[in-house]
Amino acid sequence: MDKGDPRLELVHRFFSGTGRSYDFMVNFATFGIDRRWKRRIVDLIPPNSTRVLDLACGTGISTFAIANRYPNCHVVGVELRDEYLQIARQKVHKFRIRNVELVLCRAEDYQSGEPFDCITSSYLAKYADLKRLTRNTKKMLKKGGLLLMHDFTYPPKAYLVWIWRFYFKTLQLIGSRLFPAWREIYYGLPALIQETRWVPELKEALGENGFKDIQIEYLMAYGSAVVTGRK
Repeated sequence: MDKGDPRLELVHRFFSGTGRSYDFMVNFATFGIDRRWKRRIVDLIPPNSTRVLDLACGTGISTFAIANRYPNCHVVGVELRDEYLQIARQKVHKFRIRNVELVLCRAEDYQSGEPFDCITSSYLAKYADLKRLTRNTKKMLKKGGLLLMHDFTYPPKAYLVWIWRFYFKTLQLIGSRLFPAWREIYYGLPALIQETRWVPELKEALGENGFKDIQIEYLMAYGSAVVTGRK
């Protein structure tokens, strides 16, 4: 981990010690909606893909969903935190998943000698150096390849903001007592989501790097968004 990078320091502060409970928590805290979002990500992957890169793969939720949907596709999962990657590796061994390769690396630093049909990520964008990441992913995509990034968004409408704030306040008051390892995230994530401008920043970075057919799709009452662009 690069010392002094506030993005990486934030990731470390939020997620240290949470790997074992991550799969449960991401489903619990989103009331199962994360599963819908992951299905949408998989649905958007070109069906004839033979190589897919999943950045910030965590414990492999998206990675294995892609691998299961496309068994003839080679899926590379890249993750910054070894704590999370070890859990993903245990799943590969337990379920004998043969079309997944896992790599310990920061998303912005990963390089591949073989190009990909599609590069995906979920919950990475708000932590990433998007200009650097976009430049790097373009180098690794095949001509016509798809970059797909998904993350939380702050709702634009007043009544949705009220619901959003009530939801996080509940997590802070109740969730942090039940799951103390997640306290940093419960209290820190709302401000990060409200402050981040990852959607317009990614759209701008995609345009600057020559991506075409840039699309923004908001999901579940503006709870998150998927941004895509083609090389």
